[in-house]
Amino acid sequence: MLDRYPQFWSDAFKLSGRISRIDYWTIVVMNVVIAWALSLMSSAVAWVFGVAVILPFFTMQIRRIRDTGRAWLWIFISLVPLIGQLWLLWILIGPSADQLRNRR
Repeated sequence: MLDRYPQFWSDAFKLSGRISRIDYWTIVVMNVVIAWALSLMSSAVAWVFGVAVILPFFTMQIRRIRDTGRAWLWIFISLVPLIGQLWLLWILIGPSADQLRNRR
């Protein structure tokens, strides 16, 4: 599980490729735990971490959207008020395109 996290930082600016559902959610949970731990120590440190993680998280979302078989432009659905964030969440928790093909 911990081997996925360094890859998150090394692929911070990589827009091509894919990331599996388990890898995506593992990294999300790890980022939440790290941010929470840092906020207990210092809110300034947690804020710096939050800012530092924005771009890598954005590129990771693009790779996850591609893994579901959709175009990366679906990231902009989150700009639609209220329903957009829920729709993006639905896309992110969905199965990979490979899993969908194997079901048929």
